[in-house]
Amino acid sequence: SHPQAVIAGLHPGTVDTGLSAPFQKGVAEGRLFTADHSAERLLAVLSALTPADSGGVFAWDGARVPE
Repeated sequence: SHPQAVIAGLHPGTVDTGLSAPFQKGVAEGRLFTADHSAERLLAVLSALTPADSGGVFAWDGARVPE
């Protein structure tokens, strides 16, 4: 009933929080994001999605996450 609706999963990348702190040693340079940066990237991904993308999972950079 809502043909333009999009439902998608999002992966924010590794965000610099207490939750990710134990795993940050292995994160490549430039891949540890602030919460603000991650939110900006996810909003950009969301704005680019179309109904054809519904049901997919997308990373912070817009790449489709394999099933």
